[in-house]
Amino acid sequence: MQNNKILDLAYEAGSIMLENGAEISRVEDTIQRIASRYGVDDVSVFVLSNGIMATGNNYARSKFIPIKGSSLDKVVAVNQLSRDISQGKCDINQLEQRLREIRAMKTKPVWEQLIASALGSAAFCIIFGGGFYDCLIATIAGFILWVFMLFVGKHHLSRIMSNVLGGLLASFFCIVMYKFGFGTHLSNMIIGAVIPLIPGVAFTNGIRDLANEDYIAGVTRLLDALLTFFCIALGVALSFIIDSIIYGRMQVLDPLAASSETASLYVQLPAAFIGTWAFAVLFGVPRKYYIDCGICGMLGWLLYLILLHHTELSPTIVAFFATGLVALTALVQSIVRKCPVTVFLISGIFPLVPGAGIFWTSYYIVSNDLYTALQTGLVAIKATIAIAAGILVVMEINSRNRIGKLFIKNN
Repeated sequence: MQNNKILDLAYEAGSIMLENGAEISRVEDTIQRIASRYGVDDVSVFVLSNGIMATGNNYARSKFIPIKGSSLDKVVAVNQLSRDISQGKCDINQLEQRLREIRAMKTKPVWEQLIASALGSAAFCIIFGGGFYDCLIATIAGFILWVFMLFVGKHHLSRIMSNVLGGLLASFFCIVMYKFGFGTHLSNMIIGAVIPLIPGVAFTNGIRDLANEDYIAGVTRLLDALLTFFCIALGVALSFIIDSIIYGRMQVLDPLAASSETASLYVQLPAAFIGTWAFAVLFGVPRKYYIDCGICGMLGWLLYLILLHHTELSPTIVAFFATGLVALTALVQSIVRKCPVTVFLISGIFPLVPGAGIFWTSYYIVSNDLYTALQTGLVAIKATIAIAAGILVVMEINSRNRIGKLFIKNN
């Protein structure tokens, strides 16, 4: 009977982690570590991206866990609890109580999420070439988008419809403002406005699951991310279709339009820091790690800009090296801060995510310029592969050297 209670508590710890954005290997390790620490070694755990199955002596349990948003503060809390258990600082009763407290942890306050979405949209508008005036419109659009996601999409719509309608709402707002003379670079305004919808958790954890040879979970999460990208693109495309119906013609955009007033490193680096910080908030990262996340994303963007403008390397190769730096920085931060690497990595890669590629592909499809849409889509795919490769290489190196041993010991 006591063994079943221990396994139930270990199972609950794993469920909390999986529900809130932990990678598969960490969930399996946490369940087995907790069970073993309390003397239950005969346990087998099989974790998928949306479910956990565990068996032991006279014990069997499975649970469906739907793919949803993330709250990385709960992942961090369970990770710390697992570390305390390993050090003998927590008995079974304390374990049960702490799991209840972690389960009951509230999400970030609404005001904090709204500010993060607004500032994140502004920052990424700048990163992708928008001017300060464009940044203002993107700020308002990002705020409106997250109000919709929190109060309408979250409670009354499926994830697919909320992403489609969210992308439509944010992009159409930017189009309307542009028609009234507000802003000068419509494409950059829209890219910034829809960036809070990008599925960073599914994308990053999918790559990490593949690196850990959890192929089913990795492919499932990457397909989930791909579906979300498609929904965002569809929402943006619908906004241009509606605009063309109202005004009788398609809005013509210049793909090379970029503002010189935000091109300097003195503007780009703070924008990367703020943008990364914003996603740390939206992903539920504990507040004490906000600065670490911002630094991680800023360093990756700094290397990207240096290599892009001062070398002959292609943007794909540049994205690979910049992602490698982000992954390495996240790994070092995880060791120093004794925190899962996912916390820093998920937020840190966002300045490198090909959000512009998603926008331009959908725009060219609506414009019936299928050849250019295909070219733009292939560029975005290559950038995505480069990001995935950068993460995979660093994590593979980590698993085979002294840094990896330190990481395992501290996490």
